Amino acid sequence: MNGLASALLSLAHSLFGPGFCPGDWVWATSAAGALVALLPPIGAVAVSVIRKGTGNRYDATTLSVFGAIGLFSALVLPWLLSNGVSGVYRAAFAGEKTGLSKTELSTLNGAGGCWVDNQKDYLGGGQTVYDVLFSKNGSDLPFFVYLLAFVVLGAGSLFFVMLQGRTAFRRGPKWPSRFFWIPFAAMLVFSVGMEANTALHFWLGFLPFSVLGLIPVAMVGPPPWSVINRSDRSDEPPPRRPEPQGPPPSQVQPRPTPPPPPPPVNRPYPKTALASAPEPPSPPGGMLAAAPGPIPPPPGSRNAGGSRYRRVKQLGAGGFGTVWQAVDTQLNRTVALKIAHAPDRDTAERMQREARALAVVSHPNCVKVYDLAEEPDGLALVMEYLEGRPLAELVDGQGPLDDVAAGRLWATMAGALAAAHEKGVLHRDIKPSNIVLDPSGLAHLIDFGIARSQGDSKMTATGMMIGTPDFVAPEQAMGSPASPASDAWQLAATISYALSGQPPRGTRETPMAALMAAARADPVTRLPQRSAHARLLAASLDPEPRRRPTLNAVRREVEGWLSRAGKSADGPVTRVVPRQPGSQLPRR
Repeated sequence: MNGLASALLSLAHSLFGPGFCPGDWVWATSAAGALVALLPPIGAVAVSVIRKGTGNRYDATTLSVFGAIGLFSALVLPWLLSNGVSGVYRAAFAGEKTGLSKTELSTLNGAGGCWVDNQKDYLGGGQTVYDVLFSKNGSDLPFFVYLLAFVVLGAGSLFFVMLQGRTAFRRGPKWPSRFFWIPFAAMLVFSVGMEANTALHFWLGFLPFSVLGLIPVAMVGPPPWSVINRSDRSDEPPPRRPEPQGPPPSQVQPRPTPPPPPPPVNRPYPKTALASAPEPPSPPGGMLAAAPGPIPPPPGSRNAGGSRYRRVKQLGAGGFGTVWQAVDTQLNRTVALKIAHAPDRDTAERMQREARALAVVSHPNCVKVYDLAEEPDGLALVMEYLEGRPLAELVDGQGPLDDVAAGRLWATMAGALAAAHEKGVLHRDIKPSNIVLDPSGLAHLIDFGIARSQGDSKMTATGMMIGTPDFVAPEQAMGSPASPASDAWQLAATISYALSGQPPRGTRETPMAALMAAARADPVTRLPQRSAHARLLAASLDPEPRRRPTLNAVRREVEGWLSRAGKSADGPVTRVVPRQPGSQLPRR
């Protein structure tokens, strides 16, 4: 290895070996450190290029490749070259073979100036780093100079090598960056056998070039979101196929093809079992019945005609229906009733769709559905009652959220939507008015009114609204089927609104103009540029669905940012002041 180290020194001396204080070979040692500092960035660039095609797929092959790159670029080669440089000077001092030419050896034997009387003695005839740090005597410079230099230069170099590794593994988990900084930390420990003066000037050249090494790694750029999304999907375990039951296929006799079933007949949604069940007779003397049953409404109440839900106040109204705060008289709990204006077939299908969507989704930040009941004035969806205010009202009244609050909101809602997508349910109408913040500041996703399973047929002409125009994804506005990427776009548009106070495409005079702007995929010009989430928002609002990060990728990115900022991802979005009694909470 001395031959390679002497070649490195000769190259460094020819590149930068000025003849002024403290000497040309002292400066060449710093130049050699600068050249060695290029090795970890070269490894990080190689990792960045590989991840352009693999994304976050960390199987045995990719981990082995990344581990080998980090081991050789941050430990093996730097350690061999740095100790080889020290060995060349030590051999020159001892009069042994060095690999340098006679001319180079003659200049190495000359004076350097300042405190260096002879460069060969200064670089090769002193104590090692270990001796200087632990014996504290017989050194050319004061002990505190060595101590300060080795601590600052070593820690600084380690920090920037760590940054190089983290930059190479952007848009993914950060733990693979250990492939770089752990080997380099070991290299620092193993280099205590270098000549102290050689190590001092070597690391003086290494540190600034480790800072500059961040530039090429950053210029390569992270892997595209499409590659990351593909690698995330490939990591998911394939669905298990059910075990075949019965005799082997060879023993199964073919059966005649049955005639096709008759077309389904649309029937109105039946009343709930509890509402339709006959009430048991009241026991004599006011005693409780032996078997519990429905509690009859109090005499004279407005709902004594058969409804178990006693309405308290109207919360909001829209084109579809009215939302009431009510009390379930059987379970004695407060609920929200969404009652449709027009109880026709399409309305029933829409409400059944929302009930099915919410029934299969189990997430603490998704509103819960309890029942689908027949009320005297229409079909009613019985849901969890949420005390709070919509995000739209909060932003309009108190101003935009800061980065921490918006990050918590984004991570929370991304988790809620990802849970819905895992059940095959798309929301398709995420907007600021469909996110409610309770008094503790926690966010809840409401109104799955146009949600449908990915396998369901499209809505009929009377229910053709596909979302709110200002927050609809471009592909939805153009009539393409909705997808999880569409929900991700709408959520990003909602977060952009929470940070800036306006939709990402700006406002239009009419809903039709806003819908046309969405169909044309007009650029998003109202993003919060000063926000820490600006880049992730721009990626999530890409007009092309396949280039957007998935919700799981967004959640990892945002939670990572919150962690680095010293904030928890599950904290309150903001503190909501409870409303005064008698005020209304619009739920639509």
